[in-house]
Amino acid sequence: MSRIEDLPDELETRGASHIDTTLPLPIETPFPIRPKPATGQDASTAPPLPPAMESVRSYSADEVVRMMKKTPLFMTNLEEVSGGDEGMHPPLRDNEDNIELEALRALQYEGTRAEVALGFKERGNEMVAEKRWTDAKEFYTKGILALKAPPKEEASAEDQAQKAEQRKLEEACYINRALCNLELQNFRSTLHDTSHTLLLTPTNSKAHYRSALALLSLARHDEALDSCTRGLALTSPDPESTNMAKRPSPEHAAFVALRTRILDAKRTADAAAHKRLNQEERRKKEQLTLNAAIRARGIRVRMTPQPPDLEDATIRLLPDPLSPTSVLHFPVLLLYPTHGQSDFVKQVAETELWGDVLRMVLGGGDLPPLLPFDRKGEFSAEGVESFMETREGGMVKVGRKVRLLDVLGGGEGKVEVVDMVVRVFVVPRARVKGWVEEMKARKEAQKS
Repeated sequence: MSRIEDLPDELETRGASHIDTTLPLPIETPFPIRPKPATGQDASTAPPLPPAMESVRSYSADEVVRMMKKTPLFMTNLEEVSGGDEGMHPPLRDNEDNIELEALRALQYEGTRAEVALGFKERGNEMVAEKRWTDAKEFYTKGILALKAPPKEEASAEDQAQKAEQRKLEEACYINRALCNLELQNFRSTLHDTSHTLLLTPTNSKAHYRSALALLSLARHDEALDSCTRGLALTSPDPESTNMAKRPSPEHAAFVALRTRILDAKRTADAAAHKRLNQEERRKKEQLTLNAAIRARGIRVRMTPQPPDLEDATIRLLPDPLSPTSVLHFPVLLLYPTHGQSDFVKQVAETELWGDVLRMVLGGGDLPPLLPFDRKGEFSAEGVESFMETREGGMVKVGRKVRLLDVLGGGEGKVEVVDMVVRVFVVPRARVKGWVEEMKARKEAQKS
C-alpha cells in the first residue's frame, strides 16, 4: 500500500521563491483597448470595467463587426477583407499580418491556375447536383476568374497541353454557368455565357441548346430557331451509316423536341401579332369613319389637355362602326347644379328625343321620382328645364321634343362636345330663374 509523504518545508519554500509575485498575470482581450481621450479632469467616478468588456465597449458596433470579419471564424468573403481599416484606434492589423487569413487564402488558391479552376468547377458541380443554382454560379465564376488570373511568377511556361486543359476548363465553367443562369431565369446572362462557350468551341451542342432555350424565353423565336437548327446539324446522325451508335441520340431528340416548341411558340406569337395588327388597322378605320360622320353632321368636338378617364365610354357609330350611315351614340353627363349632383348615361342615340332621356333618368308621368337626393320631388321629366353651354359661353335651352342631333348639329353647331362627352345642366323649373341669374353674375365677375 502506497503512502503519502509530506514534502519537506524547505522544498515548499524553495519552490515558492521562484515565483515573482510582482509581475501581473497576462490578460487576454478580444480587441485592443482604445485609449480614452485626455480630459482636464476625470469626469467619471464609476469603477473601471474589466479589460475584456472595456475592449469591446471602446468601439462602435460597426467597428466591432468589421474587426470580427477579419477573423476567419466570422469571415464571409476573402476578397472583401482588405488591409488595415482607416479611422480605427488602433487600426486593424493588415491582412499581411493575419496569419490565419493568409493560410486560408493559400489553401484556396494552392496549385496552378488549372488546378484551382478545376477545384471551383467540381464544387460548382456539387451545387448543381443539389440544385443550388446561385452557389453553383458563384463557383463557376471563380473558376473562370482563376483561369484569367496572371500566372504565378515561379510557374514555368505553360505548354500546349496545359493551355488546352485550361481552355477545356474555361469552356466547362461557361457552359455550366449558362445552365445556372438559365435555371435562375437570367436569360441574357445565359446568352452571354453560351456566346463565350461557342467562341471557345463552336461545336458545343449544349451551348446551342441552352442558347435556344434562353432565346425562346425572350420570345426571340427566329434566333432561337437558328440556334436550334445549328444544334440539330451538330447532333444529326449519318443517314448512310448502319452503325447503331450513329442512330439518333437523346441529345438530337432533345433538339427535335425543342424545335417543335419553338415553331409552336412562333406560330402563336405570329398569330397574336397579326391579330393586333388587324385590330389596330380596324381601330384606325373606325376612327376615320367616326370623324367623317361627326363632320358630316356638323357636330363640333373639342379635346382638353387632360380629358377625364371614362374607360370605354366614348362616341360610337352603331351598329356598324365602319359605316358612316350608322347612328351616333354619345355619352351624356347630366349635371344638377342646384344640388351639386350628377348622373352619367353611357350611350344616348342622336335620334333619341331628349324628353325620353329625361324620363329614363328622372322618372315622371307614371314613373316615381328616381333621384335619391330629390327629397322634395322637384326632379321629373316634366318638372325640369335643360340647358347646354354654347361655344361662346352662353346657354341654350334643350326642349323635351327635340333630338340630341338637333341640339349638337343641325347645321348651326352652337354647342360643342368637350372630351367626347355631352354635358347638360338640369334645373327644377321653380329654380331656373335664380340659377340663370347666378350664372350671369358669375360670368360677369370672371370678365371683370
